[in-house]
Amino acid sequence: MATDMNRRDLLEKGLLLAAFGLVLTGEPMSSARADDDGDDDDDDDDDEDNRRRAARLARESGQIMGLAELMGRVERRYVGRIVKVELDRQDGRWVYEFRLLPPDGRMFRVELFGENGELRRTEGRVQERPD
Repeated sequence: MATDMNRRDLLEKGLLLAAFGLVLTGEPMSSARADDDGDDDDDDDDDEDNRRRAARLARESGQIMGLAELMGRVERRYVGRIVKVELDRQDGRWVYEFRLLPPDGRMFRVELFGENGELRRTEGRVQERPD
């Protein structure tokens, strides 16, 4: 099994995202949408590919922070295990959404702005670690 540092390096490169069910596009990989126009050209697959490409380019160009760094921040600040991560554009900005499952089983959500890691909002009963 990979060490924490190796795992973070791999996550940074996007190699383990599918294995852990983490998504950089704003939608779970397992949720396939129907092709609306009735042909067999996989329009939705193209949209998904375009979103992933845009997210990758944003990271490579320095527009957004890396997933590994933000995961570390979330893990240090909040109680719970990260069970899902999404990256999407909201109001013209990249936003990482982390879903955490603390020991009490009440999942909560933390959203960080992608460009600087600042807190956008939280949802649910957030549990912060003591300083």
